[in-house]
Amino acid sequence: MLINCCLRLISFLSLSHLAAVASSSLSSPLSASLPTSIMTEFPPPKDYSHLIIDGWFHERGPLWPGQAFTLKIKEVLYHKKSQFQDVLVFDSENYGKVFVLDGVIQCTERDECSYQEMMAHIPLYAHPNPQKVLVIGGGDGGVLREIAKHPSVTEIVICELDADVISISKKYLPFMAKGFDDPRVTVHVMDGAQFMKENQA
Repeated sequence: MLINCCLRLISFLSLSHLAAVASSSLSSPLSASLPTSIMTEFPPPKDYSHLIIDGWFHERGPLWPGQAFTLKIKEVLYHKKSQFQDVLVFDSENYGKVFVLDGVIQCTERDECSYQEMMAHIPLYAHPNPQKVLVIGGGDGGVLREIAKHPSVTEIVICELDADVISISKKYLPFMAKGFDDPRVTVHVMDGAQFMKENQA
């Protein structure tokens, strides 16, 4: 497949962590009873409910030593383990809906546009005539939404490892997932590295 423009979204997941959680698809209880010392462990814990404390979500861990980001929760909309990662969606007091993977905020309804727009429009406007675009990751659909605004693009291929990310985004994050509705979009649920091996120009 010829690809004029390739957009790569980098996941925070390590291969060892993927292997560690691949066999689990059970729901994660929302409990704050785990000790705070677990937040310094790596690989991350299998259950991320300890990041919800007194109605607040706390994004903290070994990736950001000495700092944290917190959002007040109005309602937890979804929290389960997919084949690959812990998936949390909640409605916040000030940032709208928030999408979290393995304890790391991926996007918020309030400011997701700044991320999606930069990810899509800068490389597409830098290209003289983008027609075929590959997105690796991006299962929330936000980057697809922005790519679809370019009339020169004739084909948009997305390769997302986790099918649950796509289905959950369509249900709870339709403002981003509407990117999947564009007829130019083709979805492949598989490993991005393998997809690239199988689709060399």
